Amino acid sequence: MLDYTPKEITERKALNVNPAKTCQPIGAMYAALGINKCLPHSHGSQGCCSYHRMHLTRHFRDPIVASTSSFTEGACVFGGKSNLVKGIQNVFNIYNPDIIAVNTTCLSETIGDDVGEFIRDSKVPEGKRVIYANTPSYAGSHVTGFSNMCKSMVTQIAESTMGEGNNGKVNIMPGFVEPSDMKEIKRIAEEIGMDYTMYPDTSDVVNTPNTGKYDMYPEGGTSVEAIRESGDAMATVALGKYTSEEAAFKLEHKCKVAPYVLKVPLGIKATDAMIFKFIELTGKSVPKALEKERGQLVDLMVDVHHHYHGKKVAIFGDPDIVTAMTEFVIDLGMIPKYVLTGTPGKVFAKDIYHMLENAGIEGSSVKSEGDLFELHQWIKNEPVDLIIGNTYGKYIARAENIPLVRVGFPILDRVGHSYFPVVGYMGAMRLIEKISTAFLDKYDQECADEDFELVM
Repeated sequence: MLDYTPKEITERKALNVNPAKTCQPIGAMYAALGINKCLPHSHGSQGCCSYHRMHLTRHFRDPIVASTSSFTEGACVFGGKSNLVKGIQNVFNIYNPDIIAVNTTCLSETIGDDVGEFIRDSKVPEGKRVIYANTPSYAGSHVTGFSNMCKSMVTQIAESTMGEGNNGKVNIMPGFVEPSDMKEIKRIAEEIGMDYTMYPDTSDVVNTPNTGKYDMYPEGGTSVEAIRESGDAMATVALGKYTSEEAAFKLEHKCKVAPYVLKVPLGIKATDAMIFKFIELTGKSVPKALEKERGQLVDLMVDVHHHYHGKKVAIFGDPDIVTAMTEFVIDLGMIPKYVLTGTPGKVFAKDIYHMLENAGIEGSSVKSEGDLFELHQWIKNEPVDLIIGNTYGKYIARAENIPLVRVGFPILDRVGHSYFPVVGYMGAMRLIEKISTAFLDKYDQECADEDFELVM
């Protein structure tokens, strides 16, 4: 299907082909689902809302609920105030959420709707809340949208009520990761004995069990009260520079809660860093269970290092995931030949090149705001042994006969990512299993009969 992608690379400034990102409201909607009894609301047309819900539903294979201001021609000309004011009233009357999280769209941003003012003019029932985030799709990416909604949780909900004191808890901002990953990070915190508040938290929201009964508001998600009290925490551990850093800094500015920005704990070094930070903040020691898991991970890395050593890999996707994944493949002895994200950001390339330089790796290509067309051209000019990224990489993988390991968002053609984590030591072991299987399956399919081995 991509047989006609040319090798010759020409500079493009005003055209993306197969972008390595999607739009802001999808990320904002996903973050909003991480609040207990929250109904995300898309301030725009029905089509926008349907697309955002569809993309999340296809990835999580669970129904994603959201309401919309349902713009028509009239709203496009005269503004969407009446639609939003009436919509908020209807949503509380009919669906009774604790909180509505409004995200804007291209249309509402272009006509200049002042969503904050509209909400102030709305009738919000006592004890209920409405927050909002500006998320135009023509800027940033779904990662930016996730970050913007997290900032809104801080600026519009979090408070400091205990003066100079604190509630002894640590805030964990997990970044744009799977609900299974959020659950694994919470398990690690509980193994250490740390009192924490994680937000947003989509575990048990978008991966709920099938009980035969539909529940519009699953039991998961962080309560509004817990987010409000996060202003009294002793510290914030923000996982992911692109998704969590700004929210953590906003909380520091508003409530003087100390921020610590780390990588998403994907791979052995990033997991070590998160656990050591938890230990430093709580004064506790590393539990035996985590020591054992780390030892098992190291043992597995040693067992299979000959599958990885010197293999070239292309990595693409969300910047926080790609950054941590690049560090991990270097630890496995692989060479990150191409590293690309579609999300804008000046520090991405700098961080990746710093890692490559420390590892003594030269000749790699790194780019932010890139697209999959250019990644394919890079691969055509100098092939790699493996591609790591989301489902959209399957077309390049098929065209070039290169195995694809699916990591990131969205994954639309495989199952299990909502339930099996890739973060922490256990998640790193799962990644090793997936990568090794990809290499060995390809070898089994292509090797000569005399090389077809039972033991590999």
